[in-house]
Amino acid sequence: MPDTATLAIEDLTGEYQLDPAHTQLAFVARYAMVTKVRGLFTDFEGTVHIDAQDPSKSTAELRIKAASIDTGQEQRDAHLRNADFFDAENHPEILFTSTSVDQLDDDRYRVTGDLVIKGVSHPVSVDLEYTGSAKDPFGNLRAGFEGRAEINRKDWGLSWNAALETGGFLVGDKIKLELDVSAIKLTPTQ
Repeated sequence: MPDTATLAIEDLTGEYQLDPAHTQLAFVARYAMVTKVRGLFTDFEGTVHIDAQDPSKSTAELRIKAASIDTGQEQRDAHLRNADFFDAENHPEILFTSTSVDQLDDDRYRVTGDLVIKGVSHPVSVDLEYTGSAKDPFGNLRAGFEGRAEINRKDWGLSWNAALETGGFLVGDKIKLELDVSAIKLTPTQ
């Protein structure tokens, strides 16, 4: 009898939709050169096509509402939404569209794609680890992935900063992206 708690990777081929209630799109930025600010985006949607037999044929697309940024501090979030950073009023969406998927080993993949922020597009590679799959209590097949990447915010025109009296700058240029993804396999009628 097959173990339904962790299905074989071969069973995963198909179309998936990200589950926003169980997916986290987070980031970490250096602040004042001494600490880190953590945040996430709360409004997004994404689709994934998994080809378990030939992962290079897999694809992913992610659409994020820039105004949904949440660092737990409203004044900072309002600043991040304005023209100094994301300019969410004029550029309401952040988009990632995959261009290639490479299998690194049994459970690790590198997804490369175009990341568009404020109308500026640059390639980004995200290293993902397949963390397992299971049927949830509602009969949905779920696949899990954890991912990490690092980008330079200035590449997308997010260049606002303030000099510190002691040297250095208020906001670090390197941003660490941390993804924890739960994707639900779509049935032909969905």
